Amino acid sequence: MHFLLPLLGALLSSRGAVAWGSDKIYGVNLGSWLVLESWMLPAEWVAMGGETCSDCSTCIATEFAFAKAYPDTVDQTFAKHWSTWFTQDHVNQLKSYGINTVRIPLGYWIVEALVDREIEYYPRGGIKNLINGVKMLRDAGMQVILDHHALPGVQTPGQMFTGNCTNDVQFYTPYNYGRALTWTAVMTTIAHLHPNFESVFAIEAVNEPIMDASKTPDYGDFQKNFVKTIRVVELLLGIGVPGHGLDLDVSLNGLNLTSAVSIASSSDKSGLFSPEVTRAITTALPILLEMELELGLPGILEIGKAKSRGGNWKALTTNFMDINWQYNNSANPADAAIGPQGYDNHLYYNYGGVADPNPNAYMASICNLTRVQNDAALGNSPLWFGEWAITTNFDATDAFLRDWGDAQKLAYSKGAGWIWWNFRVEQSEKAGDLGRQWSYLEAVERAFMTKDPSQVHDPNVCDKYPMPTSSSSSVASISAGTPAPASSSLTSTRSSAPTSSIKPSTSAAAATSSKSRATSSTAESLQGARD
Repeated sequence: MHFLLPLLGALLSSRGAVAWGSDKIYGVNLGSWLVLESWMLPAEWVAMGGETCSDCSTCIATEFAFAKAYPDTVDQTFAKHWSTWFTQDHVNQLKSYGINTVRIPLGYWIVEALVDREIEYYPRGGIKNLINGVKMLRDAGMQVILDHHALPGVQTPGQMFTGNCTNDVQFYTPYNYGRALTWTAVMTTIAHLHPNFESVFAIEAVNEPIMDASKTPDYGDFQKNFVKTIRVVELLLGIGVPGHGLDLDVSLNGLNLTSAVSIASSSDKSGLFSPEVTRAITTALPILLEMELELGLPGILEIGKAKSRGGNWKALTTNFMDINWQYNNSANPADAAIGPQGYDNHLYYNYGGVADPNPNAYMASICNLTRVQNDAALGNSPLWFGEWAITTNFDATDAFLRDWGDAQKLAYSKGAGWIWWNFRVEQSEKAGDLGRQWSYLEAVERAFMTKDPSQVHDPNVCDKYPMPTSSSSSVASISAGTPAPASSSLTSTRSSAPTSSIKPSTSAAAATSSKSRATSSTAESLQGARD
């Protein structure tokens, strides 16, 4: 029996369509839950058996190092951490504060079959905690971004957030691109078929890749294959993709996904089934089969059973760091879009390079931020700010932190919205006052942030800081694709710092300086100058 598989969906633009409608994103990150960053919970980390040091590659400072040091107990130790770091009480509190979006950082090792246990070391069991966590968020009415935060082979040198603090960056290779695409196929399938994942609306390809595009070969091709992988999985499941259709000259009714991939790839005229995409999906299928009991999805590969379980039957939003994240002729992720796509930018002022270290300079900079407009001009819209905080590199008064929070919210809400880093940090003597500028829950409790995230304390907070009429600003203006000046020392992100990676002392100041780890490398730290 021949028929045309109805996969066209609504005739929407392949760029700019958003899954969350017209609502702004008001969100938080669940950092240090399923990808642990030990600077955020120094006392718990030491109690677990971890260590702190000035160079995170030299001690037990990451999940990789911990699992290698404690192979017999790592799973049990992390199971306790996962069950206590993020709980139903936190969900209830976030809901009461009006949070509508949660970004969940994930490591590639949550798909355990992708880990080469001969040379890679990570805890097992995270997927069960993810399943429970997204259920709590779904039941609370919060939408979810699954963020591929720590990539196979490590995507950025010297960072805890990659899971393995090392300068040996191997992500930008065919082998590890392939593993990342397989991860994408697995997570896309789970996001659609598991009912707990109904509120997942986006998957982010890579958190904070190296900023110098000359050091990320073939990353633009990976972006295109990432989108194709998600869309092929959706098409095989019968999920309409706005702006795109795939005609199959055979009924898939009663077939399983393995047969469907073979049939669809052989009859594909759309170019979706590139060799990389086909390889990733065929590699993902046996992994999904192995996981079906753990996922509670028996017969996961049988298409006929899929919709009977419920689940998410809307096309996911593909998500990338925006084009201006990189320099040196970076690929434009907008060129990869097929269906709904969103863009992410991260901005931290406390590491220098964005504005001089004083309140007036901070406010003048943020009140005249042009990232939303600049990205839109390059097709990178909708844009949300997926990481930010009220951190500073000077002693800030409580009054300033309220203004600083207001001004950032106003700036980021010119785009699709914002997602704070982080929902919480540890409260302990060892952590000092780390939570004052990093914890969203504490920021609301201390009245730095309004309880209603759509509101601000002072809507006119930027009136005193009009757009400069000359080019005399202390912040450089560097456009996408411009080579970095050798003398630059600008930095504003959590990314690309090869030296200091763990809080070197227990002082609040030292704690606050540890997330981005102020870099001594100049060429990879220009994000703060792109306005």
